[in-house]
Amino acid sequence: MHRLQKAAAEKLEKFNKLRGHEVRTGEFWDIVVVTAIDEDQKLAYELQLSEKLRRRELPLGIHYHVFADPPGYKIGNGGSTLYVLENLEDKYGESLSKFKIMIIHAGGLSQRLPNASALGKIFTALPLGDPVYQMLELKLSMYIDFPIDMKPGVLVTCADDIELYNIASTEKIVFDKPGFTALAHPSPLSIGTTHGVFVLDPREESGTSQMEYRSCYRFLHKPSIEKMYENGAVCKGTAMNVTNSDFVYTDSTYYIDYATVQCLLLLLKDIRPIICEIDAYGDFLQALGPGATIAYTQNSSNVTTEESSLLKVRQIIFQWLQGKALNVIVLNNSKFYHIGTTGEYLFHLTQDDNFRSELNLVSSAFSTCPSVVPGSCIIHSVLHPSCSVGPGTVIEYSRLGANVTIGEGAIISGCDVSSDLHVPSGVFMHSLSVKVRGTTSYVTVAFAIEDNMKQCVTSLTEIDKLQLFGNSLEKCLHHWSLRVEDLKFSGDMGKFGLWNASIFPQCSDLRRSFTLSSQMICSLYGKSTFRFPKDIRLLSIQEVLQYKNLEEMLKFRQHLYEEIQENKNVHLNI
Repeated sequence: MHRLQKAAAEKLEKFNKLRGHEVRTGEFWDIVVVTAIDEDQKLAYELQLSEKLRRRELPLGIHYHVFADPPGYKIGNGGSTLYVLENLEDKYGESLSKFKIMIIHAGGLSQRLPNASALGKIFTALPLGDPVYQMLELKLSMYIDFPIDMKPGVLVTCADDIELYNIASTEKIVFDKPGFTALAHPSPLSIGTTHGVFVLDPREESGTSQMEYRSCYRFLHKPSIEKMYENGAVCKGTAMNVTNSDFVYTDSTYYIDYATVQCLLLLLKDIRPIICEIDAYGDFLQALGPGATIAYTQNSSNVTTEESSLLKVRQIIFQWLQGKALNVIVLNNSKFYHIGTTGEYLFHLTQDDNFRSELNLVSSAFSTCPSVVPGSCIIHSVLHPSCSVGPGTVIEYSRLGANVTIGEGAIISGCDVSSDLHVPSGVFMHSLSVKVRGTTSYVTVAFAIEDNMKQCVTSLTEIDKLQLFGNSLEKCLHHWSLRVEDLKFSGDMGKFGLWNASIFPQCSDLRRSFTLSSQMICSLYGKSTFRFPKDIRLLSIQEVLQYKNLEEMLKFRQHLYEEIQENKNVHLNI
């Protein structure tokens, strides 16, 4: 752990020196691209990028772009990769052959981490840096050494994972081979079942160094443990982050050289328009290596929605990519972390001592607050000295009034909390600004950390299967003096879930919004009834995101920023 901590600190220090400064050619990325699911999300990302550049929180002198997926079908991060490459070629032409590019896939609704739904997972705050780092800065920091020893091409990564690694001072990670080059991390077999797994070429001998350049014979996507053994993916010996002797090498980030970029652009012409979901890992990487077979194209077990065109598209992808190399950079001293759910977010930021130590995370980052309870985490927030925050809780981008108490294992995001309010343990509360018919208002969504926001039923007669705060949704409605027949669901008819249930009050005041939603929760815990104010409008999370007022939400964060800076300056002058 000490070596990972030291390596991470060195990368963060290098990035800090570049923040707000013009970078020299070759020392950083030429282009950084963030992908968005639609034009609305693109706008959200561009607003935040502009603000970061205005505050000089990012390296300057490079091109930052946000590209949205085309409207219509959900195309996955594979389809998104192809369209990004096309957008870049349209914009830069032949100059693209000289550029080192990072593509960060950040499109999606973040239903499992809803505090990132409006403003994006790539802008998720971390208790690190001054002003605070978000996932974007951490990504750029952890990969800061890559462009220096990389031939022109593209690095593909995702917004919700973090790779920490250490290599010897005499070693360098070099991306210079044709085809695809992927990072590989030693992982328990159980992790392999939910990731991509590399079957390393058995003809190559394994060394004992912290980093090895290997060839991949075949790539397995979310394989069973039995399939890992059958295909020779399981390695034996000691490896970091693995407690027993059997482990596999799992995927995270990969590089494609410029010649392969050209191949992918030709592939896009062959399959467009894309009307199915393509996986940039499962659908691309399974076609690579000498052991690849076309059989995977018919396996739909890992597909969210199986479109009729998927089989044909996969077969075309296989034809274009078959025979291309899959090179692997094995990082034996590395760890892969995923922060894509409320549970993972809370665990890594408040309880995971290894992760916190490796990144030197703090309990209070860029905040004005009383002494922090061990195990809690305060980010970019202002708390009255009389506040009490339970262990395992994260407070971000919020203001808490006098005598506010927050229980254990909660998430409070974007909220303005009135004095003397109490929030129970295990609760998620997130305030958002909306603009409906030209008028700005506020909604605070609230649910339990364990609630499944993706769960749906197909009939109103089944809504008792939807669980909210440990109760059936039907029982919650009873406590709120609502009838099932009064409940409205937004979006597609025939899909009924917590995500599109209109149950959250729309208020003209941010504080009032939080207070009303907290009263709703308290009625469930106290088993008392709660009645919404007369004529108040109720919105679903889906509707809130549809009507979200990004400028107002960012303005609230800016007010907090200025207040925190002012408090810091006061203390410096004392």
